[in-house]
Amino acid sequence: MSEPAAEGDYRVLGTETVYEGRVITLVRDTVAMPGGGDSVREVVRHPGAVAVVALDDEGQVVLLRQYRHPVGGYLWELPAGLRDADGEPPLETAKRELAEEVRMAAERWSLLTTTFSTPGFCDEQVLVYLAEGLSDVDRPEGFTVEHEELDMTVELVPLAEAVQRVFDGAIRNSAAVVGLLAAAQHRAAGTRLRPVDAT
Repeated sequence: MSEPAAEGDYRVLGTETVYEGRVITLVRDTVAMPGGGDSVREVVRHPGAVAVVALDDEGQVVLLRQYRHPVGGYLWELPAGLRDADGEPPLETAKRELAEEVRMAAERWSLLTTTFSTPGFCDEQVLVYLAEGLSDVDRPEGFTVEHEELDMTVELVPLAEAVQRVFDGAIRNSAAVVGLLAAAQHRAAGTRLRPVDAT
């Protein structure tokens, strides 16, 4: 059995921008293959995102029900958002999204996990944080609720029930699935987490 190729064995020979949108860019990369020859890969470039498992003192987690046009329906999700503010550290994005979407702040923050949403064609990385010691706050000044967020439902659910919703197929958003299972494992086993500023 041959050894897997090292990352350096795949070289980008050329890149063509096919489409540039508000959030995503589609590029066509020509990549040198380690066994010889080259191949074309279409890649969606994405700024990345954060998601927050906001857990209160009673062990309840904040869930949002939001309409998602690409799947044509509502999904239960975690508070989350794009890393689209220039220069904003991901933890600050997570804090801002928690305040904007559910009007909450947290005393304690931990980095639960990082995940690539769909690495077969997209470079989006999601950093999933655990937020504890929750308190109510006002939305940030200048923030306006609009579009799908106007129709959003917020619910506090016991963590164990949220995990069961994952297994029931009622929670299908990948960041929510990963975040809820990671939070449950962390609480059950006391797993060691990375520093909050790791990526």
